[in-house]
Amino acid sequence: MKASELRSLSEQDLNKKLADLKEELFNLRFQHAINQLDNPGRIEVVKKDIARVKTVLRANAAK
Repeated sequence: MKASELRSLSEQDLNKKLADLKEELFNLRFQHAINQLDNPGRIEVVKKDIARVKTVLRANAAK
C-alpha cells in the first residue's frame, strides 16, 4: 500500500485500516509461532504498512 493512497482516506478509514493491519499482524505472528506461516516476508510488509498508516494519521493530526 502506498502512502499516496493512504493520504486520500479519511481519519475513520485510516483507523479501521490500522485495526485490520494489527489484527493481520497478530494472526501472522501466531501462525509463525506454530510453524504454519507460508510467507514469512509478509510480516515485514504488514509492519511497514502499519507504520505508513500511523505516519499519515500523525501528519493529519499536525495540520
